[in-house]
Amino acid sequence: MSENQPKMRVERDSMGPMEVPAEAYYGASTMRAVLNFPISNLRFSRSFIQALALIKGTAAEVNVSLGLLDGDTGSAMSRAAQEVADGGFDEHFVIDIFQTGSGTSTNMNANEVIATRASEMLGERRVHPNDHVNICQSSNDVIPTAIHLAALVQIKERLVPALENLQGALEEKSREFWPLIKTGRTHLQDATPIRLGQEFLGYAGQVERGIRRLRHAEEELGEVALGGTAVGTGVNAHPEFAARVCASLSEKTGVSVRETGNHFQAQNTLDSVVEASGSLRTIALSLNKIANDVRWLGSGPRAGLGELALPEVQPGSSIMPGKVNPVISESVIQAAAQVVGNDLAIAQSSHGSYFELNMMMPVAAHNLLESIDLLAASADNFAEQCVKGLEATETGPRMVERGLMLGTALAPAIGYDAAAAIAKEASASGGTIRETALERTELTSEELDVLLDPEKMTEPGLGGGPAGG
Repeated sequence: MSENQPKMRVERDSMGPMEVPAEAYYGASTMRAVLNFPISNLRFSRSFIQALALIKGTAAEVNVSLGLLDGDTGSAMSRAAQEVADGGFDEHFVIDIFQTGSGTSTNMNANEVIATRASEMLGERRVHPNDHVNICQSSNDVIPTAIHLAALVQIKERLVPALENLQGALEEKSREFWPLIKTGRTHLQDATPIRLGQEFLGYAGQVERGIRRLRHAEEELGEVALGGTAVGTGVNAHPEFAARVCASLSEKTGVSVRETGNHFQAQNTLDSVVEASGSLRTIALSLNKIANDVRWLGSGPRAGLGELALPEVQPGSSIMPGKVNPVISESVIQAAAQVVGNDLAIAQSSHGSYFELNMMMPVAAHNLLESIDLLAASADNFAEQCVKGLEATETGPRMVERGLMLGTALAPAIGYDAAAAIAKEASASGGTIRETALERTELTSEELDVLLDPEKMTEPGLGGGPAGG
Protein backbone atom coordinates (compact mmCIF):
# COMPACT_ATOMS: atom_id res chain seq x y z
CA MET A 1 0.00 0.00 0.00
CA SER A 2 1.27 3.47 -0.89
CA GLU A 3 2.10 5.78 1.99
CA ASN A 4 -0.36 8.32 0.53
CA GLN A 5 -3.28 5.91 0.47
CA PRO A 6 -5.55 6.03 3.54
CA LYS A 7 -5.69 2.99 5.79
CA MET A 8 -8.84 0.98 5.21
CA ARG A 9 -10.89 -1.57 7.11
CA VAL A 10 -13.50 -4.01 5.85
CA GLU A 11 -17.14 -3.52 6.84
CA ARG A 12 -20.17 -5.56 5.81
CA ASP A 13 -23.78 -4.79 5.00
CA SER A 14 -26.55 -6.82 3.34
CA MET A 15 -24.71 -6.62 0.01
CA GLY A 16 -21.44 -7.98 1.36
CA PRO A 17 -17.98 -6.65 2.27
CA MET A 18 -16.89 -3.07 1.62
CA GLU A 19 -13.67 -1.22 2.30
CA VAL A 20 -14.13 1.84 4.52
CA PRO A 21 -11.54 4.37 5.78
CA ALA A 22 -10.11 2.97 8.99
CA GLU A 23 -10.92 6.09 11.03
CA ALA A 24 -14.49 6.46 9.74
CA TYR A 25 -17.39 5.92 12.11
CA TYR A 26 -19.67 5.09 9.18
CA GLY A 27 -19.85 1.70 7.54
CA ALA A 28 -20.45 -0.15 4.31
CA SER A 29 -23.81 1.36 3.36
CA THR A 30 -22.47 4.90 3.70
CA MET A 31 -19.35 4.05 1.71
CA ARG A 32 -21.43 2.63 -1.12
CA ALA A 33 -23.37 5.90 -1.25
CA VAL A 34 -20.16 7.93 -1.29
CA LEU A 35 -19.03 5.97 -4.34
CA ASN A 36 -22.45 6.04 -5.97
CA PHE A 37 -23.05 9.79 -5.73
CA PRO A 38 -19.95 11.85 -6.62
CA ILE A 39 -22.22 14.68 -7.77
CA SER A 40 -21.51 17.91 -5.90
CA ASN A 41 -19.90 19.44 -2.84
CA LEU A 42 -23.28 19.88 -1.16
CA ARG A 43 -23.91 18.00 2.08
CA PHE A 44 -26.72 18.01 4.61
CA SER A 45 -26.54 21.02 6.91
CA ARG A 46 -25.64 21.06 10.58
CA SER A 47 -29.28 21.70 11.45
CA PHE A 48 -30.46 18.62 9.56
CA ILE A 49 -27.82 16.34 11.09
CA GLN A 50 -28.79 17.66 14.51
CA ALA A 51 -32.48 16.95 13.91
CA LEU A 52 -31.79 13.47 12.54
CA ALA A 53 -29.60 12.60 15.52
CA LEU A 54 -32.19 13.92 17.98
CA ILE A 55 -34.78 11.62 16.39
CA LYS A 56 -32.42 8.65 16.65
CA GLY A 57 -31.49 9.34 20.26
CA THR A 58 -35.09 9.87 21.30
CA ALA A 59 -36.12 6.72 19.43
CA ALA A 60 -33.57 4.75 21.45
CA GLU A 61 -35.00 6.07 24.72
CA VAL A 62 -38.56 5.29 23.67
CA ASN A 63 -37.65 1.82 22.45
CA VAL A 64 -36.11 1.07 25.84
CA SER A 65 -39.32 2.23 27.53
CA LEU A 66 -41.35 0.01 25.18
CA GLY A 67 -39.20 -3.02 25.99
CA LEU A 68 -37.82 -3.24 22.47
CA LEU A 69 -34.22 -2.45 23.44
CA ASP A 70 -32.15 -3.31 26.50
CA GLY A 71 -31.24 -0.43 28.77
CA ASP A 72 -27.46 -0.50 28.38
CA THR A 73 -27.60 -0.57 24.59
CA GLY A 74 -30.30 2.09 24.47
CA SER A 75 -28.39 4.36 26.84
CA ALA A 76 -25.21 4.10 24.77
CA MET A 77 -27.15 4.80 21.58
CA SER A 78 -28.85 7.80 23.14
CA ARG A 79 -25.53 9.23 24.33
CA ALA A 80 -23.91 8.58 20.95
CA ALA A 81 -26.80 10.26 19.16
CA GLN A 82 -26.49 13.29 21.42
CA GLU A 83 -22.82 13.61 20.52
CA VAL A 84 -23.83 13.54 16.86
CA ALA A 85 -26.54 16.13 17.51
CA ASP A 86 -23.96 18.34 19.21
CA GLY A 87 -21.74 18.31 16.12
CA GLY A 88 -19.09 15.86 17.25
CA PHE A 89 -19.26 13.69 14.15
CA ASP A 90 -20.19 16.06 11.33
CA GLU A 91 -17.12 15.07 9.30
CA HIS A 92 -18.50 11.51 9.16
CA PHE A 93 -21.67 12.64 7.34
CA VAL A 94 -20.15 12.43 3.89
CA ILE A 95 -22.95 11.74 1.44
CA ASP A 96 -23.94 14.11 -1.35
CA ILE A 97 -27.31 15.85 -1.29
CA PHE A 98 -28.01 14.41 -4.75
CA GLN A 99 -28.46 10.81 -3.61
CA THR A 100 -31.22 8.29 -3.20
CA GLY A 101 -34.45 10.27 -3.28
CA SER A 102 -35.77 9.00 0.05
CA GLY A 103 -32.58 9.96 1.87
CA THR A 104 -32.00 6.30 2.78
CA SER A 105 -28.25 6.75 2.36
CA THR A 106 -28.13 9.52 4.96
CA ASN A 107 -30.47 7.65 7.31
CA MET A 108 -28.03 4.72 7.16
CA ASN A 109 -25.10 7.11 7.55
CA ALA A 110 -26.63 8.23 10.87
CA ASN A 111 -27.45 4.66 11.90
CA GLU A 112 -23.89 3.52 11.24
CA VAL A 113 -22.19 6.43 13.00
CA ILE A 114 -24.40 6.06 16.08
CA ALA A 115 -23.99 2.27 16.11
CA THR A 116 -20.20 2.51 15.88
CA ARG A 117 -19.94 5.16 18.58
CA ALA A 118 -22.37 3.34 20.89
CA SER A 119 -20.41 0.10 20.45
CA GLU A 120 -17.24 2.04 21.26
CA MET A 121 -18.86 3.26 24.47
CA LEU A 122 -19.90 -0.26 25.41
CA GLY A 123 -16.46 -1.65 24.72
CA GLU A 124 -17.70 -4.27 22.30
CA ARG A 125 -19.28 -4.34 18.89
CA ARG A 126 -22.86 -5.11 19.81
CA VAL A 127 -24.91 -2.26 18.33
CA HIS A 128 -26.29 -2.89 14.84
CA PRO A 129 -27.30 0.08 12.60
CA ASN A 130 -30.50 -1.60 11.42
CA ASP A 131 -31.45 -4.02 14.19
CA HIS A 132 -30.93 -1.48 16.97
CA VAL A 133 -30.61 2.13 15.80
CA ASN A 134 -33.39 1.81 13.20
CA ILE A 135 -35.99 0.04 15.38
CA CYS A 136 -39.58 1.16 14.54
CA GLN A 137 -38.24 3.37 11.77
CA SER A 138 -37.81 3.64 8.02
CA SER A 139 -35.89 6.20 6.01
CA ASN A 140 -39.26 6.97 4.46
CA ASP A 141 -40.69 8.40 7.67
CA VAL A 142 -37.52 9.48 9.48
CA ILE A 143 -36.12 11.72 6.73
CA PRO A 144 -39.30 13.81 6.22
CA THR A 145 -39.62 14.08 10.01
CA ALA A 146 -36.02 15.33 10.23
CA ILE A 147 -36.74 17.93 7.53
CA HIS A 148 -39.70 19.25 9.49
CA LEU A 149 -37.92 19.21 12.83
CA ALA A 150 -34.79 20.94 11.51
CA ALA A 151 -36.88 23.63 9.84
CA LEU A 152 -38.97 24.20 12.96
CA VAL A 153 -35.91 24.59 15.18
CA GLN A 154 -34.19 26.96 12.73
CA ILE A 155 -37.33 29.07 12.33
CA LYS A 156 -37.73 29.33 16.11
CA GLU A 157 -34.09 29.88 17.03
CA ARG A 158 -32.77 31.88 14.07
CA LEU A 159 -35.32 33.24 11.63
CA VAL A 160 -37.99 34.64 13.94
CA PRO A 161 -35.43 36.42 16.19
CA ALA A 162 -33.71 37.88 13.12
CA LEU A 163 -36.99 39.16 11.72
CA GLU A 164 -37.99 40.58 15.09
CA ASN A 165 -34.67 42.42 15.20
CA LEU A 166 -35.30 43.87 11.74
CA GLN A 167 -38.89 44.78 12.59
CA GLY A 168 -37.73 46.59 15.70
CA ALA A 169 -35.06 48.51 13.78
CA LEU A 170 -37.59 49.58 11.15
CA GLU A 171 -40.11 50.65 13.79
CA GLU A 172 -37.44 52.72 15.52
CA LYS A 173 -36.62 54.45 12.23
CA SER A 174 -40.34 55.00 11.64
CA ARG A 175 -40.55 56.90 14.93
CA GLU A 176 -37.36 58.82 14.21
CA PHE A 177 -38.46 59.79 10.70
CA TRP A 178 -42.10 60.54 11.54
CA PRO A 179 -41.75 64.36 11.51
CA LEU A 180 -40.22 64.35 7.99
CA ILE A 181 -42.73 64.87 5.20
CA LYS A 182 -41.65 64.09 1.64
CA THR A 183 -43.17 63.46 -1.76
CA GLY A 184 -44.69 60.03 -2.18
CA ARG A 185 -44.17 58.03 -5.36
CA THR A 186 -46.47 55.76 -7.33
CA HIS A 187 -45.53 54.33 -10.74
CA LEU A 188 -42.11 55.94 -10.07
CA GLN A 189 -43.84 59.31 -10.45
CA ASP A 190 -44.56 62.01 -7.87
CA ALA A 191 -47.60 61.36 -5.70
CA THR A 192 -49.17 63.05 -2.69
CA PRO A 193 -47.03 63.75 0.39
CA ILE A 194 -46.16 61.01 2.83
CA ARG A 195 -44.16 60.91 6.02
CA LEU A 196 -40.83 59.15 5.72
CA GLY A 197 -41.86 57.45 8.96
CA GLN A 198 -44.99 56.15 7.27
CA GLU A 199 -42.88 54.49 4.60
CA PHE A 200 -40.84 52.78 7.28
CA LEU A 201 -43.99 51.82 9.15
CA GLY A 202 -45.00 49.98 5.99
CA TYR A 203 -41.67 48.15 5.87
CA ALA A 204 -42.02 47.14 9.52
CA GLY A 205 -45.53 45.90 8.80
CA GLN A 206 -44.24 43.66 6.02
CA VAL A 207 -41.77 42.04 8.40
CA GLU A 208 -44.39 41.71 11.14
CA ARG A 209 -46.70 39.88 8.75
CA GLY A 210 -43.81 37.73 7.60
CA ILE A 211 -43.44 36.51 11.18
CA ARG A 212 -47.18 35.86 11.25
CA ARG A 213 -46.87 33.78 8.08
CA LEU A 214 -44.15 31.73 9.73
CA ARG A 215 -46.62 30.77 12.47
CA HIS A 216 -48.72 29.07 9.81
CA ALA A 217 -45.61 27.39 8.38
CA GLU A 218 -44.80 26.09 11.88
CA GLU A 219 -48.27 24.61 12.14
CA GLU A 220 -47.79 22.80 8.83
CA LEU A 221 -44.32 21.53 9.71
CA GLY A 222 -45.43 20.37 13.15
CA GLU A 223 -47.28 17.41 11.61
CA VAL A 224 -44.65 14.69 10.99
CA ALA A 225 -44.50 11.37 9.20
CA LEU A 226 -42.77 9.37 11.94
CA GLY A 227 -44.60 6.11 12.64
CA GLY A 228 -45.56 5.38 9.04
CA THR A 229 -42.39 3.35 8.36
CA ALA A 230 -42.14 2.10 4.76
CA VAL A 231 -45.39 3.11 3.06
CA GLY A 232 -47.51 4.70 5.79
CA THR A 233 -48.98 1.53 7.29
CA GLY A 234 -46.66 1.54 10.30
CA VAL A 235 -45.46 -2.02 9.73
CA ASN A 236 -42.68 -3.06 12.16
CA ALA A 237 -43.36 -0.07 14.44
CA HIS A 238 -44.88 -0.16 17.91
CA PRO A 239 -48.26 1.65 17.89
CA GLU A 240 -47.10 4.03 20.64
CA PHE A 241 -43.61 4.67 19.23
CA ALA A 242 -44.23 7.79 17.14
CA ALA A 243 -46.45 9.60 19.62
CA ARG A 244 -43.93 9.05 22.42
CA VAL A 245 -40.99 10.17 20.29
CA CYS A 246 -42.85 13.29 19.16
CA ALA A 247 -43.77 14.22 22.74
CA SER A 248 -40.15 13.85 23.86
CA LEU A 249 -38.78 15.75 20.85
CA SER A 250 -41.19 18.61 21.54
CA GLU A 251 -39.97 18.81 25.12
CA LYS A 252 -36.29 18.66 24.14
CA THR A 253 -36.39 21.20 21.31
CA GLY A 254 -39.09 23.63 22.41
CA VAL A 255 -40.94 23.24 19.11
CA SER A 256 -44.19 21.36 18.69
CA VAL A 257 -44.20 18.15 16.65
CA ARG A 258 -47.01 15.61 16.51
CA GLU A 259 -47.63 12.37 14.70
CA THR A 260 -49.74 12.91 11.61
CA GLY A 261 -53.30 11.64 11.58
CA ASN A 262 -52.83 10.46 7.99
CA HIS A 263 -49.50 8.77 7.37
CA PHE A 264 -50.20 8.10 3.72
CA GLN A 265 -50.15 11.77 2.78
CA ALA A 266 -47.33 12.62 5.17
CA GLN A 267 -44.59 10.67 3.44
CA ASN A 268 -45.83 10.41 -0.14
CA THR A 269 -45.98 14.20 -0.54
CA LEU A 270 -43.98 17.29 0.32
CA ASP A 271 -47.09 19.43 0.71
CA SER A 272 -46.15 20.85 4.12
CA VAL A 273 -42.62 21.65 2.94
CA VAL A 274 -44.02 23.35 -0.17
CA GLU A 275 -46.38 25.43 1.96
CA ALA A 276 -43.61 26.42 4.37
CA SER A 277 -41.34 27.33 1.47
CA GLY A 278 -44.09 29.57 0.12
CA SER A 279 -44.02 31.53 3.38
CA LEU A 280 -40.25 31.85 3.12
CA ARG A 281 -40.57 33.04 -0.48
CA THR A 282 -43.05 35.72 0.59
CA ILE A 283 -40.68 36.91 3.31
CA ALA A 284 -37.82 36.98 0.80
CA LEU A 285 -39.86 39.14 -1.56
CA SER A 286 -40.77 41.47 1.31
CA LEU A 287 -37.09 41.89 2.20
CA ASN A 288 -36.32 42.43 -1.48
CA LYS A 289 -38.84 45.29 -1.65
CA ILE A 290 -37.55 46.93 1.53
CA ALA A 291 -33.89 46.63 0.54
CA ASN A 292 -34.64 47.92 -2.96
CA ASP A 293 -36.52 50.96 -1.63
CA VAL A 294 -33.72 51.75 0.79
CA ARG A 295 -31.05 51.64 -1.90
CA TRP A 296 -33.15 53.81 -4.23
CA LEU A 297 -33.95 56.34 -1.49
CA GLY A 298 -30.22 56.48 -0.79
CA SER A 299 -29.23 56.80 -4.44
CA GLY A 300 -26.98 59.67 -5.36
CA PRO A 301 -25.78 61.42 -3.36
CA ARG A 302 -26.25 64.21 -5.93
CA ALA A 303 -27.62 62.66 -9.10
CA GLY A 304 -30.12 60.34 -7.42
CA LEU A 305 -33.02 60.64 -4.98
CA GLY A 306 -30.73 61.22 -2.01
CA GLU A 307 -33.46 61.16 0.63
CA LEU A 308 -31.54 58.73 2.85
CA ALA A 309 -27.89 58.62 3.82
CA LEU A 310 -26.81 54.99 4.01
CA PRO A 311 -24.09 53.79 6.39
CA GLU A 312 -20.70 53.74 4.70
CA VAL A 313 -19.49 50.21 5.32
CA GLN A 314 -16.84 49.80 2.60
CA PRO A 315 -15.32 51.62 -0.40
CA GLY A 316 -17.71 51.28 -3.31
CA SER A 317 -15.41 51.26 -6.29
CA SER A 318 -11.98 50.09 -7.31
CA ILE A 319 -11.71 53.00 -9.75
CA MET A 320 -13.91 55.85 -8.46
CA PRO A 321 -12.55 57.39 -5.24
CA GLY A 322 -15.07 58.29 -2.58
CA LYS A 323 -17.87 56.16 -4.03
CA VAL A 324 -20.11 54.39 -1.52
CA ASN A 325 -22.53 51.72 -2.69
CA PRO A 326 -25.65 50.22 -1.03
CA VAL A 327 -23.87 46.90 -0.61
CA ILE A 328 -25.89 45.62 2.35
CA SER A 329 -29.13 46.11 0.44
CA GLU A 330 -27.57 44.40 -2.55
CA SER A 331 -26.67 41.35 -0.47
CA VAL A 332 -30.26 41.11 0.78
CA ILE A 333 -31.58 41.29 -2.77
CA GLN A 334 -29.25 38.52 -3.91
CA ALA A 335 -30.19 36.30 -0.97
CA ALA A 336 -33.87 36.89 -1.76
CA ALA A 337 -33.26 35.76 -5.34
CA GLN A 338 -31.66 32.54 -4.05
CA VAL A 339 -34.64 31.87 -1.78
CA VAL A 340 -37.04 32.30 -4.70
CA GLY A 341 -34.90 29.84 -6.68
CA ASN A 342 -34.90 27.43 -3.76
CA ASP A 343 -38.69 27.65 -3.63
CA LEU A 344 -38.87 26.62 -7.27
CA ALA A 345 -36.55 23.68 -6.60
CA ILE A 346 -38.83 22.63 -3.73
CA ALA A 347 -41.86 22.85 -6.01
CA GLN A 348 -40.04 20.67 -8.53
CA SER A 349 -39.17 18.27 -5.71
CA SER A 350 -42.86 17.96 -4.93
CA HIS A 351 -43.32 16.63 -8.47
CA GLY A 352 -41.23 13.67 -7.33
CA SER A 353 -44.11 12.25 -5.30
CA TYR A 354 -45.10 8.92 -6.81
CA PHE A 355 -47.52 6.51 -5.14
CA GLU A 356 -46.35 5.90 -1.53
CA LEU A 357 -43.19 8.01 -1.41
CA ASN A 358 -41.64 11.27 -2.48
CA MET A 359 -38.22 10.56 -3.93
CA MET A 360 -36.72 14.06 -3.92
CA MET A 361 -36.56 14.64 -0.19
CA PRO A 362 -32.82 15.42 0.13
CA VAL A 363 -32.85 18.30 -2.35
CA ALA A 364 -36.05 19.67 -0.79
CA ALA A 365 -34.43 19.53 2.65
CA HIS A 366 -31.30 21.29 1.44
CA ASN A 367 -33.21 24.12 -0.20
CA LEU A 368 -35.69 24.64 2.63
CA LEU A 369 -33.00 24.84 5.29
CA GLU A 370 -30.76 27.02 3.14
CA SER A 371 -33.64 29.46 2.65
CA ILE A 372 -34.19 29.71 6.39
CA ASP A 373 -30.48 30.30 6.97
CA LEU A 374 -30.23 32.92 4.20
CA LEU A 375 -33.26 34.86 5.40
CA ALA A 376 -32.12 34.83 9.02
CA ALA A 377 -28.60 35.99 8.21
CA SER A 378 -29.77 38.61 5.71
CA ALA A 379 -32.44 40.07 7.98
CA ASP A 380 -30.03 40.36 10.90
CA ASN A 381 -27.25 41.84 8.79
CA PHE A 382 -29.63 44.29 7.11
CA ALA A 383 -30.88 45.48 10.51
CA GLU A 384 -27.44 45.84 12.07
CA GLN A 385 -25.33 47.15 9.19
CA CYS A 386 -27.87 49.23 7.30
CA VAL A 387 -31.24 50.04 8.85
CA LYS A 388 -29.99 51.06 12.29
CA GLY A 389 -27.50 53.47 10.71
CA LEU A 390 -29.84 55.14 8.22
CA GLU A 391 -30.12 58.91 8.36
CA ALA A 392 -32.63 61.14 6.61
CA THR A 393 -31.45 64.06 4.51
CA GLU A 394 -33.28 67.34 3.87
CA THR A 395 -33.85 66.46 0.22
CA GLY A 396 -37.26 64.86 0.70
CA PRO A 397 -38.83 67.63 2.79
CA ARG A 398 -37.27 70.32 0.59
CA MET A 399 -38.92 68.93 -2.53
CA VAL A 400 -42.44 68.73 -1.10
CA GLU A 401 -43.36 72.29 -2.05
CA ARG A 402 -42.35 71.59 -5.64
CA GLY A 403 -44.39 68.39 -5.82
CA LEU A 404 -47.05 68.59 -8.54
CA MET A 405 -49.34 66.15 -6.77
CA LEU A 406 -50.00 68.76 -4.12
CA GLY A 407 -52.65 69.70 -6.64
CA THR A 408 -54.67 66.71 -5.42
CA ALA A 409 -55.64 68.77 -2.38
CA LEU A 410 -57.19 71.41 -4.64
CA ALA A 411 -59.70 68.98 -6.16
CA PRO A 412 -62.26 69.14 -3.30
CA ALA A 413 -62.24 72.94 -3.59
CA ILE A 414 -62.11 73.59 -7.36
CA GLY A 415 -62.79 70.19 -8.94
CA TYR A 416 -60.59 67.52 -10.50
CA ASP A 417 -60.35 69.04 -13.98
CA ALA A 418 -59.35 72.48 -12.75
CA ALA A 419 -56.80 70.97 -10.37
CA ALA A 420 -55.37 68.88 -13.21
CA ALA A 421 -55.03 71.96 -15.40
CA ILE A 422 -53.12 73.77 -12.66
CA ALA A 423 -50.79 70.78 -12.23
CA LYS A 424 -50.10 70.67 -15.98
CA GLU A 425 -49.43 74.40 -16.16
CA ALA A 426 -47.12 74.25 -13.14
CA SER A 427 -45.23 71.38 -14.77
CA ALA A 428 -44.84 73.32 -18.02
CA SER A 429 -43.80 76.57 -16.38
CA GLY A 430 -41.61 75.16 -13.66
CA GLY A 431 -43.67 76.90 -11.00
CA THR A 432 -45.22 75.38 -7.90
CA ILE A 433 -48.84 74.39 -7.41
CA ARG A 434 -49.22 77.22 -4.91
CA GLU A 435 -47.83 79.85 -7.29
CA THR A 436 -49.94 78.66 -10.21
CA ALA A 437 -53.14 78.39 -8.16
CA LEU A 438 -52.70 81.94 -6.89
CA GLU A 439 -52.49 83.13 -10.47
CA ARG A 440 -55.22 80.98 -12.04
CA THR A 441 -57.87 80.65 -9.31
CA GLU A 442 -59.73 82.85 -6.88
CA LEU A 443 -58.27 81.01 -3.90
CA THR A 444 -56.48 83.27 -1.44
CA SER A 445 -53.07 82.70 -0.01
CA GLU A 446 -54.65 81.85 3.35
CA GLU A 447 -56.99 79.30 1.76
CA LEU A 448 -54.06 77.72 -0.08
CA ASP A 449 -52.12 77.49 3.17
CA VAL A 450 -54.93 75.34 4.54
CA LEU A 451 -55.50 73.30 1.38
CA LEU A 452 -51.84 72.67 0.62
CA ASP A 453 -50.75 71.79 4.13
CA PRO A 454 -48.53 68.74 3.53
CA GLU A 455 -48.97 67.46 7.07
CA LYS A 456 -52.74 67.24 6.69
CA MET A 457 -52.24 65.41 3.40
CA THR A 458 -50.52 62.55 5.26
CA GLU A 459 -53.74 61.81 7.17
CA PRO A 460 -57.19 60.53 6.11
CA GLY A 461 -59.74 63.18 5.21
CA LEU A 462 -60.94 65.54 2.51
CA GLY A 463 -58.63 68.40 3.40
CA GLY A 464 -59.23 71.73 5.06
CA GLY A 465 -60.64 73.77 2.18
CA PRO A 466 -64.18 74.87 1.39
CA ALA A 467 -65.35 71.47 0.18
CA GLY A 468 -63.44 69.52 2.76
CA GLY A 469 -64.70 71.36 5.81
